[in-house]
Amino acid sequence: MSRTSPGNGDKVSVRRVAFASAIGATIEWYDFFIYGTAAALVFNKLFFSNLPDSVGTLVAFGTFAVGFLARPVGAVIFGHLGDRVGRKQMLILTLVIMGASTFVIGLLPTYDQVGVLAPILLVIMRVLQGIGVGGEYGGAVLMAVEYAPRGRRGFYGSWPQVGVPGGLLLASLMFSVLSFVPDAQFDAWAWRIAFLSTIVLAGVGLYVRLKVMETPAFARVQAAQNEAKVPFVDLLRTHRKQLLQGMGTRWIEGLAFNAYAVLAVSYATSDVGVSKSVVLNGIAIGAAIGCVLTPVYGHLSDRFGRKRVYGTGVVAIVLYTFPSLALIRTGSTPLIWLSIALGLGVIYAAIYAPLAAMWSELFDTRIRYTGIGSVYQFSGIYASGLTPLIGASLIGWLDGEPWLFGVYMVVVGLISLAVVAYMPETYRKEIMPTVSADGETVDAGAGREVAAGGERDVPRAGLGA
Repeated sequence: MSRTSPGNGDKVSVRRVAFASAIGATIEWYDFFIYGTAAALVFNKLFFSNLPDSVGTLVAFGTFAVGFLARPVGAVIFGHLGDRVGRKQMLILTLVIMGASTFVIGLLPTYDQVGVLAPILLVIMRVLQGIGVGGEYGGAVLMAVEYAPRGRRGFYGSWPQVGVPGGLLLASLMFSVLSFVPDAQFDAWAWRIAFLSTIVLAGVGLYVRLKVMETPAFARVQAAQNEAKVPFVDLLRTHRKQLLQGMGTRWIEGLAFNAYAVLAVSYATSDVGVSKSVVLNGIAIGAAIGCVLTPVYGHLSDRFGRKRVYGTGVVAIVLYTFPSLALIRTGSTPLIWLSIALGLGVIYAAIYAPLAAMWSELFDTRIRYTGIGSVYQFSGIYASGLTPLIGASLIGWLDGEPWLFGVYMVVVGLISLAVVAYMPETYRKEIMPTVSADGETVDAGAGREVAAGGERDVPRAGLGA
């Protein structure tokens, strides 16, 4: 077992952990995103064929939102276990749940085959997806952030963030390839390939994650027997303010992502009249750009601060909202690609990249898994899960015009900007637990400056081969 100090971590070990977090997160988010794409393209026809098309689309997006309602449950369950038992085991379990539930969706019968049982089974699998991904995020982030050397948490914490554009890229490429199948065949069977293929991807993710060991920060807490007895209760008792701050910063992030990655598919195909392949290719381009820029923005947050990078991204998305909608509304393929590439790949990445480190720095080690998961998943209900439903409703009120949705997006952006303006800057804080000079007291350390002295560091846990 290798041992490294918190200040100058074993670069090979840290990079391996970051890679494991990124790969596993990419696979889990792929599982989650293919549902959103399928809901926009085909689920209304297959599982809600007894309803008018417009109503069926809204109901399909409603099942998409169900996954977000289940995600806080996963955050609390796996956050509790992750703060009590450890980060690694939870990452393996969440990947199994996500992979199995996604695979089963690919086998489900349709409404025409079994009637109301079909949408019931679909919702059950979506709930399991939500529980799995609800526990995934906090663990993936902490595996990277709690291993990261001082001054590099933003960069290494951004690698599990790459899982979002990475998973979206895989999902978009999958459906882009499947879009070449004639519509009748796509609706009949081809869409199932995206879900069934997850069994292979999940196997890859499990192989990678089984090779990492527990994080150094949690190992210290565990060695001192200082685990929180009920982490969620401790979170509400001691970190309510930080929880609300994190949820406020999450709002525009979730809204912006789902506007470009989910709602744009429905709006461009149904209201603008372009083919689904045009939009999916645009999303793939944006996701590919995001995979490259997310670590860059994470690095910049280590140099200039989390608030500055995040705030710049929010200001940019507020200014870009209406021009972006206008570009999609033209129906021009290059302009649609430009709209999504800039919004999703360039601007959104600046908002999302620093959040992993920012949220990690808000909470003490003993409740950090629960804290990060709760921030991301509870706010995901309104920030992400309801966005396609709200967006489709607002666009429908104006008979296919997107401007009311644009107003909603700008207002949310300004709210998130106000929240971050009143938050403390945390990029110079130390998050590793410390032992006092007498060796008796363990301090969670979420508020210490990196340069603070007078503390004795315990050697970090290592990483298995």
